[in-house]
Amino acid sequence: MYKIYINETPLILMPSSMVASYSFLSKDKVLVVRYSGKKKHLLQYIDMLEKTTRYDGIIIHSDDYEGLKSEYKGLYKRVTAAGGVVVNPSNEVLFIFRKGHWDLPKGKLDAGESKSEAALREVAEETGVTDLVLKSRICKTRHTYRQKGQRYLKVNWWYYMTSDGKEKPVPQKEEKITKAKWINPGKLLQSDPKMYRSIKEVLLHYYERFIYKLERES
Repeated sequence: MYKIYINETPLILMPSSMVASYSFLSKDKVLVVRYSGKKKHLLQYIDMLEKTTRYDGIIIHSDDYEGLKSEYKGLYKRVTAAGGVVVNPSNEVLFIFRKGHWDLPKGKLDAGESKSEAALREVAEETGVTDLVLKSRICKTRHTYRQKGQRYLKVNWWYYMTSDGKEKPVPQKEEKITKAKWINPGKLLQSDPKMYRSIKEVLLHYYERFIYKLERES
């Protein structure tokens, strides 16, 4: 399965054999279509998602799943980025506030830089917190955007990091970040904040992999 957020709506590519058992279908308004093999049909669904939020998701499936993915990726210029879920001893997470949304620190890879190196650098640059300890990879997310007529597919790699929390976060204002704060993620999410769905997905993966697992084992 290959999930991409377009205008905050997930577009999911999958093998036709998976469709009948996919739980996403049971509770949401989802459009399910078989790929015709023509790129113009992919573009029609992409255009639809860019212009409307009428669906909770769109599933496009094909017996040739790898071919479907390849043709979809060929419609975009790829951008690779990395960021982090940074946790202090009080189990608060380091959030930033940028362009009206609560977000997690992240940014594009520099030339010759590994994903984990970029994640550590971007977190430090965007928040001013430098005592970072890289623990493990969490997940990756994908979303699209347009810039000067070009479609971009941004793939973000996310890492779990820790900090002692003693450094005061300082927002990187030149990157249009107005706040950098340690916040209890549960309380923030309960307040129904303006937050991208992909960021909520990263937090969910973090809790499932590192918090719920510890609770089950204790």
